[in-house]
Amino acid sequence: MYIQYYDSPLGKMLLAADEIGLIGVWFENQKYYANGLKDPVEKEMVVLKETKEWLNLYFSGKEPKLLPKMHLIGTQFQKKVWNILLNIPYGKTVTYKDIARMISPTMSAQAVGSAVGHNKISILIPCHRVIGSNNNLTGYAGGIERKEILLKLEKKHGI
Repeated sequence: MYIQYYDSPLGKMLLAADEIGLIGVWFENQKYYANGLKDPVEKEMVVLKETKEWLNLYFSGKEPKLLPKMHLIGTQFQKKVWNILLNIPYGKTVTYKDIARMISPTMSAQAVGSAVGHNKISILIPCHRVIGSNNNLTGYAGGIERKEILLKLEKKHGI
């Protein structure tokens, strides 16, 4: 596993990759920080360079079009939820309940919330775009303040 650091406007971030692709993007001290990293080596890799470029575009207020290659590590359910997150348009939000209904009429929003909360690739897999049914900014491993800033950034520069 390989890592690099990125200084974002919202704080230092840890980027992690393996030979397959990007495996993690965390804000320093966020919930589940560096979860699953074993003996990482700080090394420049193409995917980490592409991730930094993606984040530079994003934080400059532009919508990045191409994602770096990712290696999603999680349960089948988590991966299903994360793939749904990847389809939430820039500047838009959906509720946990909306995502639950996309999966099954009986799926619980809480189960979706757990999978969203365990997303290891912050911002690129846009878990910050998921809100509570009453439009509250609930649950964000990087902190509600960051979630609010990310959503404002996207609304300000969105379509």
